Amino acid sequence: MPHFLLRLTPPRASFPSDARPAELDAMVAHGAFWQGEADAGRALAVGPVADPDGIWGLALVEVADEAEARALAARDPVIGADLGFTYGVMPLLSLITGRADGPAAD
Repeated sequence: MPHFLLRLTPPRASFPSDARPAELDAMVAHGAFWQGEADAGRALAVGPVADPDGIWGLALVEVADEAEARALAARDPVIGADLGFTYGVMPLLSLITGRADGPAAD
């Protein structure tokens, strides 16, 4: 199944240090949403990236196609809250993954 990187760009470069109450509420819902997607196996990894140019969010997803990746991003509560967050959706050309339970014991 294909993999996609979803890049969540916040409404301004200073986010989250100056997050407004509505944005904080949306981020709580955002976290719960992505935990559900991880539990369902669609999200492989989700989290904030400490980019020196400004924090942004990463979601690595495994879905059927780009349309499903875009639909997943559109369902994120931070998008529905219409607070200025946006997603970029990029296909991964290949992906190497490790074992979730760590290396095998000898």
